[in-house]
Amino acid sequence: MGPGGIATIIASSALFIIAIAISYVVIRVGRFIDEAKVSLKSLTEETAPLIDEVHTTVSLVNGPLRSFNRITKNAEEISDKVTDVTSSFISKNGSAVKIAGALLSAASMSKSRSKKKAE
Repeated sequence: MGPGGIATIIASSALFIIAIAISYVVIRVGRFIDEAKVSLKSLTEETAPLIDEVHTTVSLVNGPLRSFNRITKNAEEISDKVTDVTSSFISKNGSAVKIAGALLSAASMSKSRSKKKAE
């Protein structure tokens, strides 16, 4: 066997080793893809019911929030009406407000005098 035959044997051995390495990598990548497919399927099967449960929970929470929204709107309307009535009363009856203030201050002074006498 000459030098060309030995070179051919070395080259074919090297190609055989490269072919084995490539086939090993292809097999490993195939297994990885299979595992990824199984994981994705499992994730999808578990996520769909979870999304349905979240949807149900959000729907159940939205009901009381709507009624709470109505309650706060009614409270806002009442406070606006009280503010309007109060401001219109004060603007129309300025002297009545002054008298009421004087009466309140006289009543508080009377209470403080009675507390001093009791001591």
